Formats: sequence, structure tokens, C-alpha cells
Amino acid sequence: MTTPHAPGQHPPDPQKPQDHRRPYDPGSPAHPRRTRAVDTIERELTAFARRARATAARLHPDLPLVSYTLLAHIHDQRGCRATDLATHYMLDKSTVSRQLTTLEKLGLVERRPDPDDHRVQVLHTTDAGAATLTATHASRHAAYQERLADWSEADLTRFAAYLLRYNNSPS
Repeated sequence: MTTPHAPGQHPPDPQKPQDHRRPYDPGSPAHPRRTRAVDTIERELTAFARRARATAARLHPDLPLVSYTLLAHIHDQRGCRATDLATHYMLDKSTVSRQLTTLEKLGLVERRPDPDDHRVQVLHTTDAGAATLTATHASRHAAYQERLADWSEADLTRFAAYLLRYNNSPS
């Protein structure tokens, strides 16, 4: 007797081993290693974020990590709107507004009218903002180089790929 198959599907090949794994169920006791791994990832990413904020504060006490990130994005995009920042970083508009106010007071960002629509303000880095980014980036890069000095090129490449994969995953 044959087993019915969905239209367009072929019967299983008896020569191939079948995958009988169940879909992932986070509450299932059958996945303790996965649960431990996810717990470790959560804990270590939290530690990573704390360390990044502390490092940012040491490198430029007036430039919190969020502000540095926004400044870098504005610079990389060669100008953008505040709403673009809020959307890109999934931040509340009021959070972005507070950070931008700080950046403007520090003279690192300025608003210019959009040439295509003068009602819209486009954010741009100032010369001081670009200089601050350059200095801060150099310090951050040196800190990462030092921390990762004993990692092999293969480990660095894998880690970079994993971070890209994680950050590009749907939230």
C-alpha cells in the first residue's frame, strides 16, 4: 500500500535517510543545548552592548553610543532626514530628536533644507562632526584590533558573517 502524497510531491526515496526531527519548540525539553546556547548568546550580546556603551563614553564623553551611531549613519548617507534615522534604527522619533539636539549643540550636525522640498530638513555632518567621527572611529578600530588580535583570520571572517546574518534577520 502506498502513502498518499500532496499534489506535486514525490514519495520519499527509500534509499535516503529521512529527517524525522520535529520543528523547534523552545519549551521542549528535547532542545536543552539549543536553549543553553540562546541563553549564552543573549547574555553575551548584553555584555557586548554594555561594553560598547562604556567604550563609546570613554572615547568621547559627550557622544553616547546612540549619538555616535546616528552621526556615523548621517555621514555615511551623505545626509538624511530624522525620520529616516528613526526608521533605520527602529527608534522612537523622540529618542532620535533628543540625540540630534545633542549632536547639533555639539556642532557635529547641521540641518539644511532639502533642495527638492524646502519644507524638509536634511541632516548633514559638519566639518567638526566628520573630524570627531574620524578620531572616534580610529580609536574604536584600534580597540577592536587589540581585543581580536589573537583571533585567526578564519575566526574573524566567521564572526563577521554571523554578525551580519544576525543583524540582517527579521526582528
